[in-house]
Amino acid sequence: MFIQTEATPNPATLKFLPGRPVLDTGTLELRDREEAVKSPLAARLFDINGVGGVFYGSDFISVTKTDGDWQQLKPAILGAIMEHYMSGAPLVPDAEGETAGEEFFDEKDAETVSTIKELIETRVRPAVANDGGDITFKGFKDGVVFLNMKGACSGCPSSTATLRHGIQNLLRHYLPDVVEVRPVET
Repeated sequence: MFIQTEATPNPATLKFLPGRPVLDTGTLELRDREEAVKSPLAARLFDINGVGGVFYGSDFISVTKTDGDWQQLKPAILGAIMEHYMSGAPLVPDAEGETAGEEFFDEKDAETVSTIKELIETRVRPAVANDGGDITFKGFKDGVVFLNMKGACSGCPSSTATLRHGIQNLLRHYLPDVVEVRPVET
């Protein structure tokens, strides 16, 4: 088994591509050891000193470090991922990633929200997934779009620029009702 690694815009996060599907649907972010009990692989990764977060996408695993050097962490992470896939154990027993969760918006804005979601799904999420993260719609109120940033995007130094200059400008181009884009924590 050959696992590729890619740097992300977030220097604390590295993207691992196992060359096979990771999650069939959705994404899953595990931010600490308690959340990691949902996944045997995540639990194993959190056992590595310096691992502070695990994120599963459709075909990648992003690992965020709290401290340490990637030169020391990477071999242990690669070993844990390889052992997991060789074991044949499910990534997340009895579950399939995160669902959208609670969204908020006024019913009169339903058409605008539909367009926002379509633009995020078709133009933003694929690009963000390339960087080892995910962005999902959470709400729309008074011209402000609220987005949840996960994986490599969460805590990334360039995430504010991505929101302000990339996503905000894209949404404003298609929807003059949009005045601002803000991140939310879930």
